[in-house]
Amino acid sequence: MIDFDQIDKTIHEKSRLSIMTLLASRGEWAFQDMKAELGMSDGNLITHLRTLTAAGFVEEMRDDSGARPRTTYQLTAAGRAAFKSYIDLLESIVKTLKPET
Repeated sequence: MIDFDQIDKTIHEKSRLSIMTLLASRGEWAFQDMKAELGMSDGNLITHLRTLTAAGFVEEMRDDSGARPRTTYQLTAAGRAAFKSYIDLLESIVKTLKPET
């Protein structure tokens, strides 16, 4: 039987899962690029990024050297490990539902 308590609730929320997937797929993403890609508002995106940052899964980098400040985000080592564990758990759930061939 699958222990659904193992599902990381920080990652499992739809918007945070979307953010984690983007960051895992390409590495570093600028705030504005993530916002456009995910179709999220500034407030919604920053709220979820703060939750992921507080969990130690995402780190924020600011570059104030240009005319316009640029904020980018990337997964931390802990975030990458947590995302891998999350995906592994989902895969195990799917495997239990597929008939063996």
